[in-house]
Amino acid sequence: MTPTHPHPTRRAVLGGAALAALAVTAGAGTANATSNATWPTEFPLPDGWLPEGITIGSKPYAYMGSRANGGIYRTDLRTGEGEVLYAGATGQVAVGLKLDRDGLLYVAGSTGVARVHDSRTGEVLTTFRLTEATGHFINDITLLGDRAWFTDSRAAALYGVPRGRDGEVRTLPLTGDWVQTPDVNNANGIVSAPDGRGLIVVSSTPGKLYNVSLKTGYATEVALVGADTVVNGDGLWRTGRTLYVVQNRLNLISVFDLDAKATTATLRRTITDPRFDVPTTAAQFRDRLYLVNARFTSPQTPETTFSAVAVPR
Repeated sequence: MTPTHPHPTRRAVLGGAALAALAVTAGAGTANATSNATWPTEFPLPDGWLPEGITIGSKPYAYMGSRANGGIYRTDLRTGEGEVLYAGATGQVAVGLKLDRDGLLYVAGSTGVARVHDSRTGEVLTTFRLTEATGHFINDITLLGDRAWFTDSRAAALYGVPRGRDGEVRTLPLTGDWVQTPDVNNANGIVSAPDGRGLIVVSSTPGKLYNVSLKTGYATEVALVGADTVVNGDGLWRTGRTLYVVQNRLNLISVFDLDAKATTATLRRTITDPRFDVPTTAAQFRDRLYLVNARFTSPQTPETTFSAVAVPR
């Protein structure tokens, strides 16, 4: 771990009132008397942004990272207007993002690192070194217990970063049913299991879901009913026992019902939209899922246009 700014009292600084305002059950949007029916269902990102991750907390703001330079863009969901919260830097990457209830924004840095930002100012508070830079791809994040858990698409391990404090990174090797395929992206999206005791991870290649024990790292393959695979599985989103699997290059979201122990996932329906252009990850606010279009099949240049879209949940 390489702290760039100490923050041991971060939670205390925010104060009780702010915590109450930000508090939200993981995976659920805050109810409000004001309807979001008139809010935009598509909004632009800066040209050349190269987005992949999106996260939304209890307030109507989406945070989206840049693969180009690690920047963070924040959009007001009510208006679709946005601003660059963090400009990024040469050599930085922002892939998966997760916003904690205390205002800390966790960012998967791809090249072996994880960063923690202040979601109000964009300031980098801490940088954690998870692995060496080469041979790894730190990809996505979920929050569970006292740690933020990161996937590594090129290695059979998860990494647990302490939430809201300094501390040691925990490496959790993946064992059991886990199959690691060389030279392709394996572990990608990640969410907590419904019972809060494990983590559900999608392996993009060959397209499997696993329930991983937090204690041992033992991965149990989740049996799929109604689907052969979840190939190209990227971001995951879970609400209760409903699991959304974003299948990027298929321009598809597969919606599964999990059993009580998350050992079986039954396909309920699929969601697609003509505005999808290789969507990668999803986040929920109220009755909508918001997704960023990574446009992997289009030129990835400084002039390439990008957008985020919303679909009914």
